Amino acid sequence: MGVATLKGVKAEENVIDGKISLKEKISYGMGDFGNGFMFDLGQLYLLKFFTDVAGIPAIAAAGIFLVSKLFAAICDPIVGSSIDYRKNIGKNGKFRPYLIYGSIILAILTVFTFISPNLSVTGKLIYAYASYMIWGIGYSFVNIPYGSLGASITQNTIERASLSSFRQAGSLGALFVTSVIVMPLIVHFANPSVGFPVVMGIMSVIGVLAFIVCFRGTKERIISQAAPSEKLSVGSVVKTFVSNKPLLVLVLMTVFTISAYNIKSAMLIYFAQYNLGNVELMAYMNFIIIGSSFIGVLFLPKLVKRFGKRKTAMIGLGISVVADTINFIAPSNVYLFTILASIAFIGISIPNGVTWAFVSDIIDYGEWTSGERKEGTTYSLFNFSRKLAQSLSGFLSGVGLAVIGYVPNVVQTVGTQIGIKALLCLYPAIALAIAMLIIGLMYKLTDKKHEQIVEELQLRHQPLE
Repeated sequence: MGVATLKGVKAEENVIDGKISLKEKISYGMGDFGNGFMFDLGQLYLLKFFTDVAGIPAIAAAGIFLVSKLFAAICDPIVGSSIDYRKNIGKNGKFRPYLIYGSIILAILTVFTFISPNLSVTGKLIYAYASYMIWGIGYSFVNIPYGSLGASITQNTIERASLSSFRQAGSLGALFVTSVIVMPLIVHFANPSVGFPVVMGIMSVIGVLAFIVCFRGTKERIISQAAPSEKLSVGSVVKTFVSNKPLLVLVLMTVFTISAYNIKSAMLIYFAQYNLGNVELMAYMNFIIIGSSFIGVLFLPKLVKRFGKRKTAMIGLGISVVADTINFIAPSNVYLFTILASIAFIGISIPNGVTWAFVSDIIDYGEWTSGERKEGTTYSLFNFSRKLAQSLSGFLSGVGLAVIGYVPNVVQTVGTQIGIKALLCLYPAIALAIAMLIIGLMYKLTDKKHEQIVEELQLRHQPLE
């Protein structure tokens, strides 16, 4: 496809053949480790905090997630485009400075979402909406630059898969820690209204420290010095979206994978408390379930090398679908449930990990077709699908609890327990099966095609080196 040479982009090193050091890969993974210490807290515990501590009805809590996440999703392309249209990029790069300043602000906002002011239910609702919507904006200014950073480190297919595995390892590491230690720490406080914000504050500080490691240990090699020539507008953002077919497919797939993953994460605490009869079992189950997920991450680069990214994602999705289906049908035994849930998490960790490599490839594809490199805009549009899925999963979780007759802090009926298990296992199985069909039938940007695109981009950039 003949397109004019991209202006204002240079590659500092051979980004096709160059290897990334282990230190830099670990540093990059620490970014999602830090990210998880603020993001995962909301996904795992905020619904529980709203319903059981703040006293907000489940259906109203569902509305908070739906509206706040949709608001954040709309903000994402604005944030991403503002990053792409930045001028006077300094020595620290285009994306890395956001990791420091943004993470500090995000840590503070995270604590505020877990505060329940002494107000009426209406007042608490207003506060919850405001705090979570503002948190969403802060999160965008950290997560979008971090996600875009991966595409600027290397264009090598295998190295990108390796970076993705380290990112997924960081994400799982944060999920592992926050899932295992947060509730045991909170129950030590006599008043959960105090325990939640204190513990979340500690977790958020750890998150900031991890982002500092990411900032110091990574390097941007594909540097866009010039802002896109097209004037920033809604039309330019929409054009970037609709003209990139692989991005459209990935967005569609992500709506199903993320909603499945998030509903599963949100429902586990309810399953432990009401189906198994002991909320503290969640820590032990997560220790095994999330710990097992590292198996998928460990083999991700080898799977990509052998099968390619698309088939690797399908393999992982298939494993998760089978395990979740069996888990729904099987009796609610803590040991059998934990084994099957571990297998399902191994499966979902594979497509979740390879997704970041997909995004980096899609950024290259967008540059190849348009002549302009828009990392922030492209990643923010992908992030839009994640926020949309998160809003749907939060909404469906709350609505699902209301539909099945959930009443907080009492013994649940048999029907309600079955409903909790369906939200935990059956919905994810169906959603991931749909995602597997989408990526298998519709995604056409193969690894071989991407290698050809990168080679052509390198030729375009040569006169500027």
